[in-house]
Amino acid sequence: MMKFAALLSLSVLAIANAGVSPTCKPIKEIYTGGQEVCENMWGDAFTYEPDNSKGFSMWFFDAADNPNNAIATSLGLAEPTQCHLQYFHKPAPGPEPDTFQECHPWKENSCCTQSTTETAQKLKEGYGAEFHWDRCGPLSPECERFFVQEACFYECEPNAGHYRRFQETTSINGQPVYDAKCDAYSDTYDATDTVYHASNCDSDSPNGHNAWEMYQMPIKGAYCDAWYTACKNDLFCASASGDFFTCASEYKAYDFEAAQAVLQAEKSAVEEKLALSSSEATTARASLEDEQELTTAAIAGIIVAVAIGIGVSIGIYAHMSNRIKAIQEANRLGKFKPVGSDVLEVEIANRNPQ
Repeated sequence: MMKFAALLSLSVLAIANAGVSPTCKPIKEIYTGGQEVCENMWGDAFTYEPDNSKGFSMWFFDAADNPNNAIATSLGLAEPTQCHLQYFHKPAPGPEPDTFQECHPWKENSCCTQSTTETAQKLKEGYGAEFHWDRCGPLSPECERFFVQEACFYECEPNAGHYRRFQETTSINGQPVYDAKCDAYSDTYDATDTVYHASNCDSDSPNGHNAWEMYQMPIKGAYCDAWYTACKNDLFCASASGDFFTCASEYKAYDFEAAQAVLQAEKSAVEEKLALSSSEATTARASLEDEQELTTAAIAGIIVAVAIGIGVSIGIYAHMSNRIKAIQEANRLGKFKPVGSDVLEVEIANRNPQ
């Protein structure tokens, strides 16, 4: 118990010294109203449509009659036969089983699966800790409901694919046609082919070419206004006028620094223990040699015990060093995720700046 408390104290101190977490503010201090919630929070993904007859809805209740289909038809868009967004999405929309409950409006025709949308918690955690919408502290139930609805909408709504930023064959709103050779997550991407990238991969998107990003999908203004009303007193990341993607990038960097700081603090503690153990071993041997009363076997036994303790400490030290190297390499490859870190989870859960 004392060892855990000591490590926790070291870890909390390390996190405090790791860097500055993004600033949190009440939503009413970040956005002026529903329009900014929809248009700023998700980058260029959505636009605020004051005419509700021309805007899509992120939630509805009749699974047999998705109202977004009628909106799409009125805008001259064909009924989707593919799920053009690609991340956790299915290749084509279709029904889900009776256990499909969290995102139930899309049960009869969905681009998402039960496995990726099973609970609100699973939706929140799907894209990593940096995209948790409650990094500034728990949201009120009435506010969190809108984040869950948006997550379901993105994962499940077939018509969302009409607004994929980089379409496979045609350009929308002046955006380039998708080129897999420009997509860092594509199997055909070659990071060394800088000549090709310079000539073909220009994009207004900070994410570069990708198959998951949405662009300027019109959302009912009334829905955006309701979102603002429900959440205006809740805390959210204020970076870049409340841009979720900027916040996620900053949280990812913060989490990486915090994880490294925790491991470095634990490594330093082991180094101190190693130095102390070595000193104790030298002192013990000198004392035993001075005493002449113990047998050679007794002296050897005590020295072996001390040596074993040093060996264990060396093993722990090596493990800490390897963990630090692994985190650094994962971050270099863009794959760092602070999953399973009790220390980080404690820190995140308790951070609630006022």
